[in-house]
Amino acid sequence: MDIKVSSQKDIDSLVINTIRFLSLDQVEKAKSGHPGMPLGASHVIYLIYDRFLKFNPKNPNWIDRDRFILSAGHASAMLYSTLYMFGYDITIEDLKQFRQLGSRTPGHPESWLTPGVEATTGPLGQGITNAVGMALAERYLASVFNKEGFPVIDHYTYALCSDGDLMEGISYEAAAFAGHQKLNKLTVIWDNNHISIDGDTKLAWSEDVLGRFEALGWEVFNVEDGYNLELVEETLRKAKQSDKPSFISVRTHIGYGSPLQDTAKVHGAPMGKEKAIETKRRAGWSTEEFFVPEEALNYSRRHIELGEEREREWSELFERYKREFPELASELERAFSKDWSTDWYKELPDFTEDMATRKASGKVLNILAKHIPTMIGGSADLSESNNTILKDYPELEANQPAGRNIHYGVREHSMGAIMNGMAYHGGVLPYGGTFLIFSDYMRPPIRLAAMSKLQVIYVFTHDSIGLGEDGPTHQPVEQLPSLRLIPNLCVIRPCDANEVKVAWKVAVSRKEGPTAIVLTRQSVPVLDRSMYPSEENLEKGAYVLKDTGDKPEVVLLASGSEVHVALKSAELLKENGIASRVVSFPSDFLFELQDDEYKVSVIPTEIKRIVAIEASKGNLWYKYVGRDGLIISMESFGKSAPGGALFEHFGFTAEAVVKKIKEKWF
Repeated sequence: MDIKVSSQKDIDSLVINTIRFLSLDQVEKAKSGHPGMPLGASHVIYLIYDRFLKFNPKNPNWIDRDRFILSAGHASAMLYSTLYMFGYDITIEDLKQFRQLGSRTPGHPESWLTPGVEATTGPLGQGITNAVGMALAERYLASVFNKEGFPVIDHYTYALCSDGDLMEGISYEAAAFAGHQKLNKLTVIWDNNHISIDGDTKLAWSEDVLGRFEALGWEVFNVEDGYNLELVEETLRKAKQSDKPSFISVRTHIGYGSPLQDTAKVHGAPMGKEKAIETKRRAGWSTEEFFVPEEALNYSRRHIELGEEREREWSELFERYKREFPELASELERAFSKDWSTDWYKELPDFTEDMATRKASGKVLNILAKHIPTMIGGSADLSESNNTILKDYPELEANQPAGRNIHYGVREHSMGAIMNGMAYHGGVLPYGGTFLIFSDYMRPPIRLAAMSKLQVIYVFTHDSIGLGEDGPTHQPVEQLPSLRLIPNLCVIRPCDANEVKVAWKVAVSRKEGPTAIVLTRQSVPVLDRSMYPSEENLEKGAYVLKDTGDKPEVVLLASGSEVHVALKSAELLKENGIASRVVSFPSDFLFELQDDEYKVSVIPTEIKRIVAIEASKGNLWYKYVGRDGLIISMESFGKSAPGGALFEHFGFTAEAVVKKIKEKWF
C-alpha cells in the first residue's frame, strides 16, 4: 500500500485507521468481539493518547501518570490496538490472540493482566464510576502531599463511555457524587452513537443526557460533528480548564464506514470477512490482515521517549521533594507500595466490656487511621450506624479535599465502584460501610474488586435477625453465604470485640483482594481470653475455642454472635453427659488457606456428629458438617420483633440447639 504523509491531518488519519483496522482484524480472527465502537470511536481514543494523556508506556505504573479508563469495555480490541501503537508491552502476536485462552488480550479489559489497562471493565457503568474514584484519590493525595513548587501528584482522569454506561443507574449515582465533589480533573467522553444491542437507543431512552449532567454540576460540551478532530481536540482542551468535572458528548456512528454502519448488527459480532474487506477498501486501506504502516508506528511510538522524559522530569522533582519533605516523601512511597503501618495494632486495647462488634470495629478503625494517613472512607449514609466515622478528621468535601470521612449518600452501588477506583489509582486504602443486607446493591463492584485483586475493605453491619425490629426487609439471610461464594473475597464474621481487632489486622495485611468484615448491631459478650485461646487464631479462619471433654462426641461450628449460643449449648450438653467441642469459625476463606493437618485438628475426621450454627442460609455448611450433619440456620426470611425474641423464635438458643442435637443423635 502506497502511503503519503504530508501533514498532521494525514498522520492523524493514518494512526486512527491503523487502530480501527487492527481492532477489526482482532475481532475477525477471533470470530468474536465488538467491531462497532472501535470503527466509530478510535479517533477519540487516539486524540486522548496522542494529545492529552501523560504516560510512560515503559512504566505503566508511574505514580503521576494520567489515567484513561475504557468504561465501554466491550471495545477492548480498540484499547489493545491503541496500547500496542503507543508503545506498551503489547505485541502484534498478542493482538492476534485476542479472546483466546491464556492471552493478554481478553474479551474485556482486565487490569491485572494487560499492561496499560487501568481498570477491569465491561459490566457497564462500572468504569465511569471507577474514574470518579480515581479522580477523588488524585485530589486527596494532591491535597495531602503537594507543597508550593512541588506538585508531585498532578494528573487527570479520562473515561470513554457508551450509551449503555449512561443507561445504567450507577452512572447517575457516580455523576451526582462527582458533581457535588467538583472533581474538576475528571473528563468523561460519551461515544454518542445512538445504538445499543437491541437497536436504536430511542427504543428505551429519551432523556436529556446533557441536561442531566449539567443539573448534576458538570461542565457539559456537545460535539455534534464528532469526526471533526480539531473540534474534538479543542473541546477536550476546554474541559481541562473547567472548575467542574467535564462531560463531552461526541456524536459518532457505530461501525463507521462499514456496510453495517448505524445498525445494531455491528455492535457485538464479527462482520464477516467480506464486509471487513469492503470496510477497509472504502477507507482506502490495505486488505492485509494486521497491517501496520511504518509511518503510523513511528509517529505513535515517539511517546515512548516522550513518556520516559516526562517521568524523568517528575523523578527529578520528587528527588528535590524528598530532600525538602523527607517524611512526606517516605509516606507517599509507602502508600503506593501498600506498605501500611503495623504500629497501630500494638495500640489496640484488650476489650473486656460486652459490646456490639460494629462498635468495636469503630474503635479499632479510629486507632488504625492515626497510623495510616492515606486510609480514607465512609458510608452510604449510615456512618453512625456502621461506626465508620474517623472522629479526629473532617469530612472530605470539595472545599475540604484533605478530609478523610467520605459521605457517599444513599448510593451503595457507586460507593463500591468508587472504592475500586481509589484502589486502582493507588496510594490510598479505601473502606466503606453499609448494612449487610445492602451488600446486594453493591454486588457488581464487590465481584470486580475480588477479580481485580483490589485491596478494599467493606464494613457490613446489622448482620442477622439480631438487628431486630426493622424486620425481614433489613435482616440479611442469604447475603453471608452468597458473599462467601465470590472467589478471592475474604469474608470475616468475628464473634466478639477482640476477634474484630484481628479481622481488621487481616484486612489491612491482605493486599491482593477485598475483605468484608461482618458485624453485629446487638451487643455480644467479650470472651475472657485467659479462659479461651487467643483471638489471634482468627487468622486461621477457624479454631478450637473449647472442649468439654477429652474426646468430643459432637463438634459445634459457629460464627459471629452464634458462637456464644454454641458455648452455652456445650455447657448444656455437658450437663446431659455429652462431651462437645466448640469451634469459632469466622472465615471459611481463611480456613481453606490452612493445610489439611490443621483443618483436621479443628474438625476431626473421625467425629461424624458435626453441627453448624449460624443465623443465615445454611447450604455452604454441608462442606464441613457432611451429609449427615446438623445445620441450624435461617431457611426463611425473618420477622419484625426485638432481636432476642427472634433468636428464640427461630431456634438460636442453647436449649433449642441441644434439643435438636439430642433428637438427631442421642
